[in-house]
Amino acid sequence: MILAIDTSCYTTSMALMDMEGNLLSDQRRVLDVPLGERGLSQSEALFQHHRNLPLLIEKVAQDYDLRNLAALGVSTRPRPVEGSYMPVFLGGEQTASVIAASLRVPLHRFSHQEGHMMAGLFSSEFRPHNGHKFFLVHFSGGTSEILLAEKHGNGDYLLTLYAYGNDLHAGQFVDRIGVLLGLKFPTGAALERLAAQYQGEVPKIKTWVKGKEFSFSGQETAIRRLVEKGLPHGAAARAVEETIARTMIKVLSNAMEETGIFDILLVGGVMSNQLIADRLKRKLPTARLWFTASRYASDNAVGIAAITRENLCNESYGK
Repeated sequence: MILAIDTSCYTTSMALMDMEGNLLSDQRRVLDVPLGERGLSQSEALFQHHRNLPLLIEKVAQDYDLRNLAALGVSTRPRPVEGSYMPVFLGGEQTASVIAASLRVPLHRFSHQEGHMMAGLFSSEFRPHNGHKFFLVHFSGGTSEILLAEKHGNGDYLLTLYAYGNDLHAGQFVDRIGVLLGLKFPTGAALERLAAQYQGEVPKIKTWVKGKEFSFSGQETAIRRLVEKGLPHGAAARAVEETIARTMIKVLSNAMEETGIFDILLVGGVMSNQLIADRLKRKLPTARLWFTASRYASDNAVGIAAITRENLCNESYGK
């Protein structure tokens, strides 16, 4: 069995997977953010992770003997690039290191972004072969990136940044307007419900796409001003969704035209939004869109378990 841990800015997560790829346990605790706040400091998030991790280990150990672990996997940084760092991931890494050393089993370290990618592959029907190139769209509270991904024969994936948000991340856009509307952080699911209930007119907010860069900060300001002038909350929520969708459509249309690559894997919490997904399906008819199952779009450790298993299997095969 493989035990995986992810400690993000939103959630403490732990997953247990067998060597056949069956998910045995998926445990999560969303970090507690006071109403009206737009997130936690790194120190407060790390404190909550240290409080949550023993509780999650206890839950997993109630049903499974952790002495039978073959390996552990953990996310240690936001992205798989040099210099990527956030203190919040130390909680998971420290806990995983202690367990791995105690049991004398290997510890595999990955990035949070790689975990999202593998959660998408785990929960969708997309199965890239060796050498297969595809676009990875990662839209969440901490990232707004479109990456060119390529699977290698050893089970690794080469991720190259293709296009990116140059200021506010898509999830931050959602959360800032959501908190403005009185929703509790993180606001994604509540904002989507609010938008779905609204049947009136929705203001069309101008998007900003320039080359391989895009922006959401000006759009956030525009919607904020409209709300202050009396825009119905449901209309504001819908405007956020529509703005993100139209931005993605522009960027992905350009990407497909330039590269001839049409497989697109969409991951991260923002990609669980059904209206955004529906818009992309309708406006990008030539694309092969692979969406992460809603349950695995938000932060979790399932993807870390899956990539740990894949690496472990490839190591065993190569011996």
